[in-house]
Amino acid sequence: MSLEPNTFPNADLKAVLERIAEALERLAPPPPGAPSFAHARLFRHEPDGNSFHAAPDYPLPLDALVGVDRQKQRFMENLERFADGLPFNHALLWGVRGAGKSSMAKAAFMAAGESRAHLKLVEVDRDQVTALPALFDALRVAEQSFVVLCDDLSFEEGAAAAKALKSALEGGVSGPPKNVLFVATSNRRHLMPRGHGEGDRGAIASAEDAEEEVSVSDRFGLWIGFPPMDQQTYLQAVNTYAKRYELASPELERRALQWAQLRGGRSGRVAFQFIRDLAGDLGKALPL
Repeated sequence: MSLEPNTFPNADLKAVLERIAEALERLAPPPPGAPSFAHARLFRHEPDGNSFHAAPDYPLPLDALVGVDRQKQRFMENLERFADGLPFNHALLWGVRGAGKSSMAKAAFMAAGESRAHLKLVEVDRDQVTALPALFDALRVAEQSFVVLCDDLSFEEGAAAAKALKSALEGGVSGPPKNVLFVATSNRRHLMPRGHGEGDRGAIASAEDAEEEVSVSDRFGLWIGFPPMDQQTYLQAVNTYAKRYELASPELERRALQWAQLRGGRSGRVAFQFIRDLAGDLGKALPL
């Protein structure tokens, strides 16, 4: 049986369509509300659903970081300018492993945020760089100011991630968001992945990808280097931590040097790992 075109009156057809539309609205998920940043200072961003998860305050005070006074001063100057609405630069912290790049960024944020309730930190995973343009657009309309931190950034995924980061920092036709300071840490100044070579793409394509990746570092107006830690600075860090946490031990420096030798190098991270081992040996708790 076939229905003639005018089987249903227009009024009945309109009512049917309205009921269908109402049913579809009930089935569709409601649009996500604007994220709230009032209940914490640190957050982790999840691209799936564009959600923000609160994290506890970073406990390490800025003055506990030893041997990076120049780096702390330069980073704090730029951070405070950003927080106070003055011109600033996105920052690239590069250097050897364990030098305290990420720790300094978080500790400096906590110090700057003590008197600035509007200042927030959002940490993003290095494997989710391609989501940065959407994140920056979401933060652009917020009332707060955001330090977006990406730890150990490098473009292992190739030029696509580099292009996404450039797009986020440049902001497209609307320009970069004025309330976002992007901070990246990396073991390499030009963010090049290890083992970068031609692969299966050929020399020309690989060279173009390399140029794309290297050019991203030019978008950071502030480069702060972290050189290897010498023995004197390493022992200074150990003694500073030991004094702060009241850890007394005979031959402290000798034990610390033996620890560094076993680890194959000296750094702020190695110094603190030694302090954790020492505290455990002495049966004392640490606040970190």
